[in-house]
Amino acid sequence: MGRPIAAKITGVASYLPPRVMTNADLEKIVDTNDEWIRTRTGIRERRIVDKGVATSHLATEAAKRVLAQTNTSAEEIDLIVVATVTPDMMFPATACLVQDRIGATHAWGFDVSAACCGFVYALTVAAQFVGAGSHRKALAIGADVMTSILDYEDRATCVLFGDGAGAALVEPATSPAEGIIDFHHDIDGSGGKYLYMPGGGSLHPSSHETVDKRMHYVHQEGSQVFKYAVRRMAQLACGMLERNGFSNNDLALVVPHQANLRIIRAMQERLGVEDSKVMVNIDRYGNTTGGTIPLGLVDAVEQGRLHKGDLVMLVSVGAGYTSGGILLRWAY
Repeated sequence: MGRPIAAKITGVASYLPPRVMTNADLEKIVDTNDEWIRTRTGIRERRIVDKGVATSHLATEAAKRVLAQTNTSAEEIDLIVVATVTPDMMFPATACLVQDRIGATHAWGFDVSAACCGFVYALTVAAQFVGAGSHRKALAIGADVMTSILDYEDRATCVLFGDGAGAALVEPATSPAEGIIDFHHDIDGSGGKYLYMPGGGSLHPSSHETVDKRMHYVHQEGSQVFKYAVRRMAQLACGMLERNGFSNNDLALVVPHQANLRIIRAMQERLGVEDSKVMVNIDRYGNTTGGTIPLGLVDAVEQGRLHKGDLVMLVSVGAGYTSGGILLRWAY
């Protein structure tokens, strides 16, 4: 779908709200228990924001951290792409709020709404502008406050999600041995009815009726999403490896979207890689939607699981259905 791209990730950083919600905490507010959650999802705890903390706040902190990590001035940033399905408001874009707060006075930007594929889409967009030579430095940010759209009377969905953000700095690649090699993204809109939030848009504008009908929360048919995600994530990963002349043995690390541990393990089995090559942190963060893949990259760096030149696969499936994968060489 799009190769090659002369762009690389030169830094990743994350921000997680300090407040932890454990499965035991959830037991107090919804009819569930720790064993049920862990065996079906792999989640032990997740982070949640305090009242008044929004997606832009998490995204801003992640952006500030990656700028500090890479000794980059905010004035050097040309583009900010924020992936989120929980923007502070319908408009302005979250990217505008982040741009103002970090002082990126020379940047333009916008938001991407692609649910759990948001970050890989944002990263691809940023890489295209950098790879084309029109920009030198771009920020790709994945951030969501999923607790703002959860129905804590629906135990099937409220146990799955958490809040968090991650940001990547994208710069020109100086060698074919580093940076993004390939990507493959697609959508299947026929799956939109299985994972969505019906209220608040132009079809069902906010009203007493939409609130009473609980239309401003996540609605999901889990079994349908599960089957599609397992099949599609494995297809994306295997397809990108094959068309670029690699095998699963060449992979150093797979960073999958963290939706459900059973989805991750089923995808892993189809791809044929061992546990040591798969990033899993869903037990600590839950599904942070746009935040999961950058959070995974940050944890992999901190755990010493990424080294310069490593072949890395990012892969995700989300509402829409959206699907996305990126194959890259780690650059630092």
